[in-house]
Amino acid sequence: MSNITAQQRAERCAQVMWDNDAASKGLGIVLERVSPGEADASLIVEPKHLNGHRICHGGFIFTLADTAFAFACNTYNQAAVAQQNSITFTHSGRAGAKLVAYAKEVSRQGRSGIYDVNVIDDEGVAIAYFRGHSRTIKGTLFDEADL
Repeated sequence: MSNITAQQRAERCAQVMWDNDAASKGLGIVLERVSPGEADASLIVEPKHLNGHRICHGGFIFTLADTAFAFACNTYNQAAVAQQNSITFTHSGRAGAKLVAYAKEVSRQGRSGIYDVNVIDDEGVAIAYFRGHSRTIKGTLFDEADL
């Protein structure tokens, strides 16, 4: 049995995942915070994120929410992947805005988890609501026996 706390486990899991997450880093996503069953990630909307309407492309907003979801459901050192996700857009993301995705665990039973992610801009405007369903798979993110 490991002597690390749940917070230390969550942080170690996040570090291992972040070190291997070229996609999120490449898009400009920043992992802001992680705790057991929760994670916050942010993105500054740059010109490269804008669609033909000059607003943030929905795919980037989805990816931001999905990133926060992924880090939240992988805080227990049990590998978890997305099983199904959905998003509802409520407002446009404007150029220059900082969008923050706040992911929080709703339920975790057996191999399945449900997580809600709210994407809010720097003016407090709700941009999107995302619900992610996770499923654990074989494997861990790190060997706790090494600690």
